[in-house]
Amino acid sequence: MNILDKIVADKLLEVELKKKVVPVSQLENSALFKREVLSLSEKIKKSSTGIIAEFKRRSPSKSIINQDLNIQEVARGYEKAGVCGMSVLTDGKYFGGSLDDLLIARAAVNIPILRKEFIIDEYQILEAKSYGADAILLIASVLSKDELKNFANFAKNLGLDVLLEIHNEAELEKSVNVAADLMGVNNRNLKTFEVSIENSKKLAQKIPANFVKVSESGISNPAVINELKKHDFKGFLIGENFMRTSQPGESASNFIRQIQNSN
Repeated sequence: MNILDKIVADKLLEVELKKKVVPVSQLENSALFKREVLSLSEKIKKSSTGIIAEFKRRSPSKSIINQDLNIQEVARGYEKAGVCGMSVLTDGKYFGGSLDDLLIARAAVNIPILRKEFIIDEYQILEAKSYGADAILLIASVLSKDELKNFANFAKNLGLDVLLEIHNEAELEKSVNVAADLMGVNNRNLKTFEVSIENSKKLAQKIPANFVKVSESGISNPAVINELKKHDFKGFLIGENFMRTSQPGESASNFIRQIQNSN
């Protein structure tokens, strides 16, 4: 069993328990459930840099990244830096995140927030909406074609943007007819955790034009972004590069400045 299989197996158990503790009606009555969402895809389309900055304490591949940071301060730092949106990991066991992180980030800033989670049930999409997310992540490698379509439609009906993540051509093929707003190419192989930017370049021309193209993982310098822009990528999800510093907001600000200066 690889790490992805383990995460999904644990997630299925976690979601079943959550459904018993917090019913759907409670999620739908949340104060944030009826708030007007901010479109991540529209923000990226209008941006010259396209940065989605991530808050991630740890990961299965790198263990602890940064346990000392206050999410409220990081969120405000990212907003001040001028990022297009913020990605918040909500998985507890493997990434050290929580739905509270999402709630605190939502209270701190007025930029689009992506709930980064291993979604395997519509319940988690309702959770995302009720805790203030503007967008959700669907991972093609853990969902069937029907699940991708159904979950994307469910999210769109709630007003949420959908970032659909692929790793290879087979996953792209089963994703092309999904009503997602953004298609992300993850440069990290979730089975081996090896990272290569070439993955984004290889799949770029095969992604239909109706998706906003996002490159994820392994982006550590502005030159890489300028290279990926030549392949029509508009969004760039960056986490560890900022989170490994003591001031992620300042790090994001410097990074964005370098991109703007190189254009």
